[in-house]
Amino acid sequence: MTDSKLCWLDIRKVGDLAPAVLEEAVHQRIDAVVAADMTMLADLPPTVRRVLVHDGGAPADGFAGADLVLVSGSADDRAKLAEAYPAIEFGRYVEIVDADSLETACLSARTERWSLLDFRDPTKIPLEIVIAAAAGCDGTVVTTAADAEEARIIFGVLELGSDGVLMPARSVGDATALKQAAGTTTGEIPLVELEVTATAHIGMGERACVDTCSYLGKDEGILVGSHSKGMVLCVSETHPLPYMPTRPFRVNAGAIHSYTVSHHGRTHYLSELVAGSKVLAVDTKGRTRVVSVGRVKIETRPLISVDAVAPNGQTVNLILQDDWHVRVLGPGGAVLNSTELRPGDKILGHLPTADRHVGYPIDEFCREQ
Repeated sequence: MTDSKLCWLDIRKVGDLAPAVLEEAVHQRIDAVVAADMTMLADLPPTVRRVLVHDGGAPADGFAGADLVLVSGSADDRAKLAEAYPAIEFGRYVEIVDADSLETACLSARTERWSLLDFRDPTKIPLEIVIAAAAGCDGTVVTTAADAEEARIIFGVLELGSDGVLMPARSVGDATALKQAAGTTTGEIPLVELEVTATAHIGMGERACVDTCSYLGKDEGILVGSHSKGMVLCVSETHPLPYMPTRPFRVNAGAIHSYTVSHHGRTHYLSELVAGSKVLAVDTKGRTRVVSVGRVKIETRPLISVDAVAPNGQTVNLILQDDWHVRVLGPGGAVLNSTELRPGDKILGHLPTADRHVGYPIDEFCREQ
């Protein structure tokens, strides 16, 4: 298994839309395209791998134009073809329908340079078994998916996911959807040290607790801020409190008007989040992952306003519940109680560079105060 997340597109049934789909695939930097006729892929740049799935026997054209051929026979069949065509790279295609074919898939994942796996049943348990069996091996496992939603699930199985996904293209837009599905599993966001300049008790208002469907780490939370260009890293309730149990799935995030970051760099107001929404969990090193929201609790509570400044002079504001147990993160993973913050204290934050229109980044004039 590898750390890469590969996006492969299957155009064998796309029909007359193939030229437009291929143009989109190149634009989206799709890693490989599977086709029945390699001449269709002749104009692809060398950054896109040309892949053929071969059902057996000797080809009439000697696999002309293919960068990689996946053989749907035995390991011996693949070895014979590799010997006959040394200029072509070969791997295996395995259809998993029962225990025996699952064992074949595990063997392929452990021993082959390339394995394309097609699981015919909807359960992801067989894929979990293959990923576990291939742990520490150097080969690349690509798994078929029916659509982008299934691709998103496959990329996250066992928190490692398949190395890649092969998805059929049915129309223009599928390549973009596949890349977006892959992009939800990883990434980093730049964090900066902010210096607290002032705090103020501002009275009552509604604040939101964001309860996710995931356990969050001790150095992990979500980014929240009153302004779209400056946010603070609010920690999850993973650290012990004297009067209540820990709730490591929860972030007491801030007043309902506040922004938070979801996947693809979009922002949402805390008040907009509902069960099934996505938010970006961020740790103190800037590593991110997308987590699902299970519930948002909005209640009236006393509020405290925290002002801070970035090294570049940019100001940041965050309004939180005015209570000692509500916390933010500082450098080195320091956990700081919001009511004890004082001018000069350092907290972690993020400074998005673009303004926002309905949550999407856009380059326009926008003043927030």
